[in-house]
Amino acid sequence: MMRRGLGEPSDPDGPTRGGGWTPSSTEGERIMTQTQDRRLGWLGTGRMGVAMAERLLDAGEELVVWNRTKAKTRPLADRGCQVADGIGELAERCDVVFVVVTASADLLEVVTGPAGLLRGGSSRPSVIVDFSTVSAEASAEASAAAAAVGVQFLASPISGNPDMVAEGTAAIVASGPDETFEQVRHYLDHIAPSVTYAGPGQTSLLVKLCHNLMLGMTTQALVEVTALAEKGGVARADFLAFINGSVLGSTLTRHKGQALAARDYRPTVTTTMLRKDYDLGLGAARALEVPMPVAATVHQVIHTAISLGYAEADYASLFEVAARAAGLRHEEEGTGEQEA
Repeated sequence: MMRRGLGEPSDPDGPTRGGGWTPSSTEGERIMTQTQDRRLGWLGTGRMGVAMAERLLDAGEELVVWNRTKAKTRPLADRGCQVADGIGELAERCDVVFVVVTASADLLEVVTGPAGLLRGGSSRPSVIVDFSTVSAEASAEASAAAAAVGVQFLASPISGNPDMVAEGTAAIVASGPDETFEQVRHYLDHIAPSVTYAGPGQTSLLVKLCHNLMLGMTTQALVEVTALAEKGGVARADFLAFINGSVLGSTLTRHKGQALAARDYRPTVTTTMLRKDYDLGLGAARALEVPMPVAATVHQVIHTAISLGYAEADYASLFEVAARAAGLRHEEEGTGEQEA
């Protein structure tokens, strides 16, 4: 059964997480005992990784960081983080290592690979927390390898983009051993205001894939109605302002509405990354025999956007597919638009 993590009150009239959760003295002492003196490592310092790590720094934590491209650790080094020379050093120096990578193969490489976190003999972290959206199979393989050498593993994919993380509007869903979640939820709470425990194993990854399928479907609905309004003579910005002020307004429509109004496709999440999540999500639907006709159609639209040159643009560029299909012609190019 899914349940909210740190800060979810048992009393429905009690304080909510967003309203400032105050632990009991016993709970506070337990958290302090578990988290004090723990050495924290961060593996993966792309835009998302940096934004998440900075939330921990803002909370007063200290980090040792590593990234395959060392130059990308600079923003965190400038804030006082120590930069490890390799994954082995990170594993040796840190008790808890947080991981943010792009794909399943990347996760297996940094965890179980020849130079991965688990290959250091006795010099291994005690806990690995993986924030990546990867296949359940890859996560299970990494988790099993970790368990075999006495390392705890928590799958904790995050919803949001770097801007949303910085704003404090991201959300984390975690799965794995309950006791592991309890050990690290104090850190998760610093990174995102919403933390949900989804149960054992890799259940959090299915939750996140369902989330990303809905993300694509919602965005596709938004771009289609925006194209309809524009072709009927309504300015995009005016239409989207109305949507955002209505019952349909949400964090997603506000963020993507700004991108659509300006046709600004500078990436937060690229179309290629969304396709990866759709590949995984529809694979899960196929394995579980769950028909998803709407998601399958959106999958093809994503393919179309990529074929038109929007692979590395933000997935808001799905609007360009809808606009072309509607016969809309824009003289100016959108910001971040890719040449076909």
